[in-house]
Amino acid sequence: MAKKKTQENNNETVENSEDTVNAVNEAAAAQTAELEKALAQAEDYKRKWYSVSAEYDNYRKRNSASVSKAYADGAAEAVLKLLPVADNFGYALDSASDEKTKAGIDKVIKSFKNILSSLGIEEIEVDAGAPFDESVMEAVLNFPCGDGDAPNTVKQVLKKGYKAKEGKVIRYVQVAVTVE
Repeated sequence: MAKKKTQENNNETVENSEDTVNAVNEAAAAQTAELEKALAQAEDYKRKWYSVSAEYDNYRKRNSASVSKAYADGAAEAVLKLLPVADNFGYALDSASDEKTKAGIDKVIKSFKNILSSLGIEEIEVDAGAPFDESVMEAVLNFPCGDGDAPNTVKQVLKKGYKAKEGKVIRYVQVAVTVE
């Protein structure tokens, strides 16, 4: 009988061991499924974080470019309003008769040009006889071609033009042009 009891105890132990192994396997499978779900969720969050990070970086760059452009446009607008004053100083220099007056006006003009230069604004250089360039010039008068004049050439510069260093024209050079 002791042998029979020992065998029954062994059978029960084996059954309990199998139940324990099954329970452990089920728990391990459940934990593995939860781990895979958590890893997938973490990967999704990581992808979303990268996307939001990239969007923010693009927004920051666009905003920086927009602010820079707005500043440049504002400076150009202010300079455009001051250019008639510079023109008047140029006319005053041309009509001044005494040397001290010319020297004083010339200093004011140089000072104004230094300010323009510090703002990134430069004068568009055009001389009489140069070919007409519609990208930087505005024809306000036409003259018929004379002897030795080629058509579409600058006969006279009436108002100076200015552009920003990046190439944007603030004010076109106003010129008189020869025509056929």
